[in-house]
Parts: sequence; C-alpha cells; structure tokens
Amino acid sequence: MSSFKLATSLGRLGAGALAATLAPVVAFAQDAAPAAAEAVAAAPVPDKADTAFMYLATILVLFMLIPGLGLFYGGLVRAKNMLSVLMQCTVIGAAMMIVWVVYGYSFAFGGSTSAYFGGFGKLFLSGVTLDSTAATFTDGVVIYEYAFIAFQMTFAAITPALIVGAFAERIKFSAAVLFCILWATFVYFPIAHMVWDASGLIFNMGALDFAGGTVVHINAGIAGLVGAIMVGKRTGYGKDMMAPHSMTLTLVGAAMLWFGWFGFNAGSNLEASGGAVLATINTFLATAGAIVAWCLAETFTRGKASMLGAASGMIAGLVAVTPAAGSVGPIGSIVLGLIASPVCYIFCSTIKNKFGYDDTADVFGVHGVGGIIGAVATGILTAPVFGGTGAEDFSIASQTYTQIVAVLITIVWCAVVSAILYKIVDVVVGLRVPVEAEREGLDLSSHGEAAYHS
Repeated sequence: MSSFKLATSLGRLGAGALAATLAPVVAFAQDAAPAAAEAVAAAPVPDKADTAFMYLATILVLFMLIPGLGLFYGGLVRAKNMLSVLMQCTVIGAAMMIVWVVYGYSFAFGGSTSAYFGGFGKLFLSGVTLDSTAATFTDGVVIYEYAFIAFQMTFAAITPALIVGAFAERIKFSAAVLFCILWATFVYFPIAHMVWDASGLIFNMGALDFAGGTVVHINAGIAGLVGAIMVGKRTGYGKDMMAPHSMTLTLVGAAMLWFGWFGFNAGSNLEASGGAVLATINTFLATAGAIVAWCLAETFTRGKASMLGAASGMIAGLVAVTPAAGSVGPIGSIVLGLIASPVCYIFCSTIKNKFGYDDTADVFGVHGVGGIIGAVATGILTAPVFGGTGAEDFSIASQTYTQIVAVLITIVWCAVVSAILYKIVDVVVGLRVPVEAEREGLDLSSHGEAAYHS
C-alpha cells in the first residue's frame, strides 16, 4: 500500500478505531525495541574516523616499501646494482601481497586455537565480507576486516624485502623471490600468529610487541645474517671499493621510511585514539635520539659524523621504538634511541668486520640488533616509573624476562628455518649469480638494463 493510501484510510477512522487498529503495531514495536537495541550493542559498527585512519596508515606502510626501502638500499649498493635492488623490493612486495590474501592471512589470523598456526579457515579470504570486522585493543571498538587485512598485508610485503639488503649485489633474482615466499610461509606467518593472534604462544606469554620488533625486525635481521653467511661474501669484498654509490638516494629513502613509519607504528594501534598519538610522538623522539647518538659515536671514534651514519641512526631508532611505540613514554623513547643507536653502530662498524660476514646493508646490525634492544627495553621502559603505560603493579623483572624469552623463540625459529630454506633454494635454483655476472653488475646481467647512462 502506498503512503498516500495508508494516510487516507487512517484519516477515515475515528480516534477509538484508530487506536485499536494501531495497538498491535505499537505493542510489537515496544517488544522489538529492546531486542533491536541488544542486536546493535552486540554488533559494533566501525567508526568512520578509524576507517580513514587505517586507510592512511596502510598506504604509508606501502610508501615505506616502494619507494622508501628500494631507494634506501639502492643508494647503499654500487651503481651497477641499483636497479636489481629496486626490482627485488618491488617484485617481492607484489608477490607477498598475493600470497597474503591466498593463504598468508589465514596462516597468521585464520581463527585456529593453535599456539603456532592460524589454520586454513581464511584461505582465499574465505568468509570476509564488506561487513565483517576485526577487533581492536578497546572493547566494543572494531574496524573493517578488510582494513585489518590490508594493513597487515603491507607488513607481510615489506618484512621479507628487508632481508634482501643483507645479500644484495650477488644473489640471483629468482632465488631472492623464491626464498622470500618460502620464508614468509614458514617463518613470518607463524611468528606473526605467535605474537599477535589471541591464540599465539608469545601473545599468551604476555610479551609486548606493539608494531613488530620480533615479527618484523628481529625476524628479518636474523634471516639476513644467516643469508649473508650462506650466500657468501661479494666477490672482491675487503679488496675492491664497495662504498654506497649515492648517499643522496640513501637519505631520500631513509626519510621516506621515517615518514611511512608513522603509519607502521601509529597504525598498529588499530584506531584513532590516544595510543596512536603516543606512538606518533615516540616515533619522532626515539628516531631523533638515535640520529644524534650515532653521530656522536662516529665523532668520538672517527673524528667525523657522516651522512651514512645519520641515515643509519635514523633507521636504528625507528627499529628500536617499533615494539615499544605504544607503551613507553616520550622520554623513555628518547632514552631508547640513545641506547640502541650506539650499539647498532658497534655491530655495523666493528663486530661485522671482526667476524667477517658480508651484510651489505647492515640488515642484522640495524634491524636485528636494534629490534632485540627495543624488544628487551620495552620490558623496562613500559614501567610507570619511567613514564610508560604499565599498570601500577607492573613488574620490570617479570616483563623483561618474558621479553627475552620471546626474543629467543623468534631468533631460534627464524635462524633454524631460514638456514633450511636457503639450502632448499640453493638446490632448486642456486643462490648466487656467476662471478662474471656479479662483476658486470646485476642490473645488466639479471635485468638487461642500467640505472644510469653516461
């Protein structure tokens, strides 16, 4: 019945008849109202501000990968290998995005009650709809599941790409891509489940990892160290000049990483609340402290502060604050940067030379070491006495012990599985390019093009 006909019919009724006619409708509405209210309360709706916030955070993390990481690593290698690094970052990132939606999301967050594996429930994003939601850190607050999937997808894309800096300039392109896919499957996805899923082993230990100190940086750093050793040194390492070909591009890439890292850290809060703001200011301050500390360390040991050092300190501070961004205070984040940066500097300038491994872009020295320091220090600096967000009964000793155990689990899992995967890739496609191709440069030998033309 049209609204006009309904109004006309009701107008012909008397007051009593009208009341009698509408009484069942009113009663039904009164009975249905509480049920409807309960249904609304039981199914919270994502806030538009949180949706926009997660959208911005997601594309900021993509910006970290391309062009940020590509230019940062590209500037650190020799000119003849510039495009090879850009190509590896680009294709590995693209491959991981596909892998993530096919099975990666399911393996990490598929709903399994296993402590190590997310299960098969979300293969091909099964069950995900426009209306499905993911929980945040606040009871009753949710975000769209697609927003969570896309945000975590950018983490899965950039983390394997971080590893390639350790064996840049001598690995086969096919080997780099194959290894990263296998590594994500057997290392990244299980560790992500263990750390961030409610059923995960490390999550239920009570370990704090706000944005990926273990999942991203320790994981990538350890895999990079194992790779640098197993792939072997660059031809001419220690004899030929292997200085970065463009510190300009390295700084541009590092600055892009810092810019995108606000999405990385603040976005890990999963909602536009005070936690995101805290992560933002900590991302500023820890990085600033680390830059200053690295420059001071170089000045005391070399007599001069370098642009390479400032860029390396920038990344070291970002790495160190990643697990702590949402739980330490601003002053604590400065202290974290001041402590982590000189230790990373020692590993990059002294320890690497002492042990003789060829970590081209210092993936282990910055990401591995910085991630370990940040993860352990989170257990200390989260305490209220240091300005952190821990509760009044926060135990520094207990939490720090938990952080150390989480770090050790990550190191052992990653080191053992990574070594096996490198061996498998070596058998299947071979890890290294021929010496002639390495001397010519991977740009031409692997991709048939050059970054620069004279």
